[in-house]
This record gives sequence, C-alpha cells and structure tokens, in this order.
Amino acid sequence: MTPTQIPSPSPTRRAIERLPAHLRRYVVDQDHGAYTARDHAVWRHILRELTDRLKDTAHSSYLSGLAATGIGLERIPSLDEMNEKLEALGWSAVGVRGFIPPAVFTELQSLGVLAIAADIRSHEHIEYTPAPDIVHESAGHAPILGDRRFADYLKRCGVAGFRAIASVEDQAVYEAIRNLSVVKEDPAATEDEVRLAEERLRAASASRRYVSESTRASRLYWWTAEYGLVGDLADPKLYGAGLLSSLGEAAHCLTPAVKKVPLSLVCADTEYDITRMQPQLFVARDFDHLFEVLEAFEATLGWRRGGDHGLEEALRARTVNHLRLDGDLELTGKVVARIPARHELAPDLSTALARVEGPIQISRKGKAEGRPWPGEAVVAFGTGSLPHRGAFSLDLPSGLFLTGFRVGEHEVINLRGHQDGRPLDLPSWALLFLSGGLPSVAGGPADPGAWDAWFGDQSAVAEGEAEAQARERKASALPGAVAALYAEARALREGGAMDQDHLRTLRGRAADYPGEWLLLAELAELEAMR
Repeated sequence: MTPTQIPSPSPTRRAIERLPAHLRRYVVDQDHGAYTARDHAVWRHILRELTDRLKDTAHSSYLSGLAATGIGLERIPSLDEMNEKLEALGWSAVGVRGFIPPAVFTELQSLGVLAIAADIRSHEHIEYTPAPDIVHESAGHAPILGDRRFADYLKRCGVAGFRAIASVEDQAVYEAIRNLSVVKEDPAATEDEVRLAEERLRAASASRRYVSESTRASRLYWWTAEYGLVGDLADPKLYGAGLLSSLGEAAHCLTPAVKKVPLSLVCADTEYDITRMQPQLFVARDFDHLFEVLEAFEATLGWRRGGDHGLEEALRARTVNHLRLDGDLELTGKVVARIPARHELAPDLSTALARVEGPIQISRKGKAEGRPWPGEAVVAFGTGSLPHRGAFSLDLPSGLFLTGFRVGEHEVINLRGHQDGRPLDLPSWALLFLSGGLPSVAGGPADPGAWDAWFGDQSAVAEGEAEAQARERKASALPGAVAALYAEARALREGGAMDQDHLRTLRGRAADYPGEWLLLAELAELEAMR
C-alpha cells in the first residue's frame, strides 16, 4: 500500500458510519478472535442440530437464508461476513452487548439494522437462554430477511415500536429483564441472586399502572418476529427468531402441548414470560397477514390517532414524547395536564389546552430548531392570532380566554387565562403555541439525535458493569486444561486428516472431565470421521 492509499472501511465499519451518532455509542466491536474453541463448539452444536431439525419445519426461506446472510454452520460468523451479504438485502448488522434500550433497538430495526448481541450462550444453556446472544440475533433473525415481504415487515414493526409511547414503569421492566438475563448467564450466580432477579422482574411488572403502547408493541413483536408460526394452523412453519435459534423451543413449539391460534390483534394484549417455553403461539396465514395485524395495531397508537387519545396516552405515561401541531411543528417534552374544551374542536380533538413540562425541544419534520427551552410550554387549540410583539388577548371557541405579553417567537410572559369564567393554573412565563389540530402524539423526542446531544448521558457505555462481570466469570469458569482440549479438538477438525494417536490421547485426557459433555461429543464426532 502506498502512503497515499487509504484502506477502505470494512462492511461493518460502513454500517456503523451510516448510523446517527446517538445510536453509534451503543455499538461494540465483535472481537471475533476472542471467541474460545468451546464457544465455536457451542455454535456448531446448535446450528447443526437446528438445521437438521428445521429443514422440514421452518419457513422455506430459512435454510437458503443462512447462506444468503453470511451464516455458516462450523463457526461463529463474523459481522463483516454477514454485512457483505446483508448489504444486498438492504440490511446491515452491528454488534451490541446484551439488552439495549427498547427505543434504541426499535430505531435500529426501523433503519434496517440488526442489533447482534456479540456474546454467545454458555454450554450449560445450550437449549435455551433468556439472554440475547449471537445465536439468537444472527441465526434467528437474519435468515428470514431473504424474504423481502418479511424484511419489510420487520422494518415497519420497528417504526411502530419506536413511535409507541412508553411509560415510566416500562423502563423499570426493561432494567429488570436485562438484570435477569445477565444473572441467568452468569456461572457464578447463586440461587439467591437468581431468585431475587426473578422477584425483581415480577415486582417491576406488577408496578405497571396500565398497559402502555410500548408494551403492546413489544407483545406484537414477540408473538410475530420472535415466536411466530406461519402457514396452515394444523401444520405451521417456524419463522420467529426465538423458535429458529432455540433447540428446545424448535422441538417443543410443534407439539400438542403448545396451543396454536390464528394471528390477530389479540396478540398485542397477550402477555409473555421470557423465562419459560411458550404455552401458546400465534399462526399467521402468510406474511401479508402480518401487515394486516400491524396496520390494525398502528391505528390504535397516538402516533396515528393524535387528538385527545394521544394526549391522554402521553399524560399517563409520564415520559418524554412529542406532539405534532399545525404546519409540521413538533413539540417534545412531558405532557402534564390536559384541559377539555366545551365541544369538539376538530376530528377526535376536544381539548382546549395542554401543558407540556420542559425541557422543550421545538422541531420541524424531525429536525430540531435552536436550543431547548428550560421551562413549560402551553398549547392552546383553536384558531387565533398573536402580535409579533406586545400584549395580546385570545378568545377561543373552546371557551378559553388567554392574555399575556409576547416577547419572542413563542415566548410569552404574564400569561393568564380562564375557561368559561374559571381561572386556570398556568405558568406565568412559558412558550405559547396555537394549533387548530393535533395530528399525532408519538413516543420519544421528535429529533432523537438532537435530544441525545443535549440531554443524553454521553459517558454511557453500551454495556453495564453487570454484563462485563458476567462475561469475566464465564471466561474464568473455563479451566485452562479444558480450554486447551477444545482448542486441540478444533485444530484436528480444521486440519482435515485425523491424527489417530492424537485423538486417542485427547479422549483419554477428556475422560478426566465427565461434565464436559460437549467436548466428549466433539471428540466422538471426530472419531466417527476416521
């Protein structure tokens, strides 16, 4: 390479560079060389068993989809290999650690990016693990992307999940699930730690005051993209990633022990338990059926409905969301009050005024304008005019009467108001907006990147201390002598010609570790290859 030549970025680096900055900080390097020979043995065992078991029971795109997305059977795939193939499908993949925040996961998915958990499950949990791992995220999610209709569904499902309104309790549930998955995969975790993690998840779930839009979106995703069946109700095929990546679930899901019901919007109101195999699954007629249910679900969201419904969802959520007003103006903050109007002002809107707690971010078509406002905002619904500067009074059809002094584009001071003679509790200094309608109320900030730049935790890392500690414990739990045996067995496999004396010696040494069933299975398979 001459001094003037700059090496071209890898496929994975190109995928990362296309991401917005607020998503890039959740990405981690895969470090493919850090996988142990036992890790690769875990992958081989699962993929060989799965492909054999699923050749007749998975959706028709599964087996061809493995190769089409850069996934082989012999070793853990590299993200570069996957991205070389995924680019042709309009997708890409990036590495993450464990459970990332739901808003990050859904935004990545809406952009056509698979979030691939870089870790792999331990051999103790080879049948099933509640923790995200590279088996589930790559061999589960990627293969069916070869079906363009399903790939489009996955993106659109990401958009719906990203725009759904989450409650404050949803964050507590997310943290509890993340904690449980870490504890379950930690070989040093005690029975008490597992019990406390399970109790924490039950307590977090019980703390929910209501079922949020975000919770319903996660259920829809779970019962389709994660645990969905497709085809004839009496003889369905597997397409959900949770089924395609779990030896236990892949076998269990088609037995009479699992009830099969036709897919409908009921799935968004059906709870699930990540700690056990599912007792009931939904069967889609075909992938067009997924869109029918998704469209019905979208029609229930404040993102689509706006109006009073959207305001009520945002009000009880107690989280940061955004309102789209007239002229594509967007207002991000926490809705803290809604005052009804004396009659309907616009379709599905009978609200006279809404108060939004700051910080307030103003944007248009998803692009932030200027610095966030630190105080409150007031949205009055109806038509009227304000002076460029100076005193004003507004008498609106909603029964609302407002007075004050306008000092900036939206900034007002000495704001006062009453409705049909009753005084209103209003901030004396605020941003004031007039809007004839409310087309949309959606989850999170309208411009996530700008919001993150102002208020995100810039020191946050993609992995927590618990995940790092669990990985260290998994690594230290593998004795050096056992690791060497796995490595030697793998070298024999990759070498092609079998050294029978070496193989006999390995079997003798492995007999000292009867609990290492996977190692013994690897050696037995090598011996059968003689």
